[in-house]
Amino acid sequence: MTERTEIAPRLAWLTTLTAWLTRVASGRWLALMLLALHAAVMFEAEATVTRAFLLAHYGLFLLWQPLVRSEARIEPRLALPVFAMAALLVLVDSTWVMALWLAILAGLVGAVATSQTERGPRWAYLLALTYLLALLLAWVLPQSLGGAAALPEGFQDAVRYGLPLLPLAILFLPATRQRSTSSTLDFIYGLMLSLLIMVVALGAFAVVAVAQVSYAWALVQTLLGMASLLLALSWLWNPRAGFAGLGQVTSRYLLSVGLPFEGWAQRLATLAERERDPESFVRDALADLHELTWIRGGRWQASRGEGSFGEPAGHSVSHAFHGLSLTWQSMRPLTPALALHVRLLSQLLGYFYAAKVREQTLREQAYSQAIHDTGARLTHDVKNILQSLKTLLAAADTSTPEDSERLLALMKRQLPQLAARLSQTVDKLKQPAEMDVAQVPAQAWWTALQTRYEHDDVQFFADAVDDTPLPQDLFDSVADNLLTNALRKRQSEPGVKIEVHLTLDPLVSLTVTDSGSPAPEHVARNLFQSPVASDFGLGVGLYQAARQAARAGYRLEMVENRVGCVGLRMQATDRLPQDRHG
Repeated sequence: MTERTEIAPRLAWLTTLTAWLTRVASGRWLALMLLALHAAVMFEAEATVTRAFLLAHYGLFLLWQPLVRSEARIEPRLALPVFAMAALLVLVDSTWVMALWLAILAGLVGAVATSQTERGPRWAYLLALTYLLALLLAWVLPQSLGGAAALPEGFQDAVRYGLPLLPLAILFLPATRQRSTSSTLDFIYGLMLSLLIMVVALGAFAVVAVAQVSYAWALVQTLLGMASLLLALSWLWNPRAGFAGLGQVTSRYLLSVGLPFEGWAQRLATLAERERDPESFVRDALADLHELTWIRGGRWQASRGEGSFGEPAGHSVSHAFHGLSLTWQSMRPLTPALALHVRLLSQLLGYFYAAKVREQTLREQAYSQAIHDTGARLTHDVKNILQSLKTLLAAADTSTPEDSERLLALMKRQLPQLAARLSQTVDKLKQPAEMDVAQVPAQAWWTALQTRYEHDDVQFFADAVDDTPLPQDLFDSVADNLLTNALRKRQSEPGVKIEVHLTLDPLVSLTVTDSGSPAPEHVARNLFQSPVASDFGLGVGLYQAARQAARAGYRLEMVENRVGCVGLRMQATDRLPQDRHG
């Protein structure tokens, strides 16, 4: 424990030094790096001294480099190329190695320069780029060509003692003290710049070797040729007329990997129209990925199921959208373009899957609502039939031997009607789509209604009842519903008068009124819009009756709601030709 305590203070200076180094502006390291490079390249010294300057230059480069943040931990696989490049630069005494290093360094400096927004750092990197190009073209490259590119002594002295002024100027330019926490390096720009510099160097070398001209004239020819080529490319990139342009061609090529994806997306839309089950849709869609050669297989998982497709592979990427988790497997890591396509593919599947889930949920809700509506409606029908049976039983219990003939006649009239109504109710359960189809003459229906309620003290009024066809199921259901509610009100309010009015001209209407208390305002307001609370049943009778009437071309409404007069009417919305005779 004591030994560790003694070692810690010894290493404290290293921590302090590291913290100070990270606070130094990157432009300062850049200037010192260039000065060390200049001393190693320009001044002829012993090999040991030159290597020392090169090593110092490379160390300063590591302090400046924009590739890895200063606080990041360097992994062994990244450290290996770092040390390899250092060994190549320091141990190999070759002007071509130095030329390659200058081209790479110029590309890095140029890439960082494009991302600078402040004037001081931008000028620092532009001066550094100018220095590197001048060092390469005016010194290193002529040295590699030997006697064929011999430069005047005066020019050599100007390069040797004049170029250091550029790194020295960088030291006095304003620079940011803190390096950005995120890398702003434009790799594409840096790579293109490095390649362009290499092309210029190799072009000058080729002209000197083939044409046997001076280095200066070869460099001028190479630069003119590169300028002409770049001018032509700039015009071809986005021409004014005719040719579509290299920009469009390049974009089409870069996106060509997506052409199979587009075909798959089209088939996906077709499959979405045909397949209703969400899980079956996902399974069939993923099974149709044979044209996407960059995807070997994967897995999918959702709340209602999971599965796999294709073959396992060594590399995978996962995405999750709208409750659908997808894992894509490929033989090699996906490029940025392919990774974007995979993400878009996952999003499309997620959106379609979510739409299928919502569609299925709506179907289930509609089915459940249909079952609920049908059940509530038929419940009312059964309750009305039971009420009629209870009335017959009450009449039988209170009858005397002298009333046997009258009771028998009543049974003969009522029981067949009740049996027919019960049979209709059973038929509704079997064939709900064929409800409200049967028609009955108005005269026959009106007579049957009076017969059913002849012992309930209900008054019936009608004008000129003929054989106008009426939807039997609708009129039976609405009349029984309205009369049952009125009779229940009479149980709590004795003496309530109940009247039924049937009108056939000009519009068919059925009105039931009573002399009881009015319905509360909140109940009357929502009576036909939604189920309302009821002390006698499900509270959905009038709501279901209103929906049934609307389907048949009628409107159920409350025409009166005051003390002593509460009236509800079902009236046809239009006079149809088939509703009348002749």
